[in-house]
Amino acid sequence: MKVIFLKDVKGKGKKGEIKNVADGYAHNFLIKNNFAIEANQATISALDGQKRKEDQHVEQVLEDAKKLKEDLEQLTVEISAKSGEKGRLFGSISTKQVAEQLHKTTGIKLDKRKMELEDAIRGLGFTNIPVKLHQDVTATLKVHVTEET
Repeated sequence: MKVIFLKDVKGKGKKGEIKNVADGYAHNFLIKNNFAIEANQATISALDGQKRKEDQHVEQVLEDAKKLKEDLEQLTVEISAKSGEKGRLFGSISTKQVAEQLHKTTGIKLDKRKMELEDAIRGLGFTNIPVKLHQDVTATLKVHVTEET
């Protein structure tokens, strides 16, 4: 019997696959536990429509990430902090502070975990922070730390 897998089943198939399985296995386990449905003309065309919709969604997410990349690379986030001699900060600037300041000044809400800063910013001046927006899109955000007066 041909079935369309609704969920991953270890050793049998992945979600969205159409496979031939034994009739008893299909009826008594896969269909009963909602792991699969019987593959007929209607369900196959519904699966194709769902795949097209998912592809469009993935494409839209990628386009949005590319647009956000362009916007972020034109921005410079200004942060002021107290500093001591030779431009060393009292404390440090974390990705959380950068994300909050970006949201305050531009309204762009960005998750701090997407910023790939190895260590917190500990000095005055400009710092480039790589931001992973999508698995294929990485932007560079400029942060300017100035001395607080």
